[in-house]
Amino acid sequence: MDGYHLDNRVLETRSLLDKKGAPETFDGVGFCKAIRGLQSARHESFHPKFDRQMDLAIAGAIAVHPETPTIVVEGNYLLMDSDPWRTLADVYAATVFVSPTLEELKSRLQRRWIKHGFDPKSALQRATTNDLPNAELVIRESRKADLTLNQNYTEFGMRYAF
Repeated sequence: MDGYHLDNRVLETRSLLDKKGAPETFDGVGFCKAIRGLQSARHESFHPKFDRQMDLAIAGAIAVHPETPTIVVEGNYLLMDSDPWRTLADVYAATVFVSPTLEELKSRLQRRWIKHGFDPKSALQRATTNDLPNAELVIRESRKADLTLNQNYTEFGMRYAF
């Protein structure tokens, strides 16, 4: 789904660059149309992917053949019960929701932003003012998944609860 981020120049003109990652910063309609189109595709189709290092979407970087037996899509808003996301509700064969605690998520997000060059204070601010509100929106407004993984780190590694 990240390949459908709107370009930073579009986000700037809409005063949304600091909210990048929120639902309104994606081409949600285009994404949903592309995913729905895979059901009846007769020819290979090409989809964008997001390059986090360059902070931009790369057009045509993912090829999907019409006979591909399984397609996995990943993204925060795929189970949202609002338009345009709800238009995909009947497309998925199975859904999985990965749900760490908000505290764990905050820690992971801060580490992610530090890896991308933010200092610890700025990384925490980015996580708490943008990413966590998006996560709370997802938790509040998503349909129930077929499987929920309550995923948290422990001192011995990953732990999953179903």
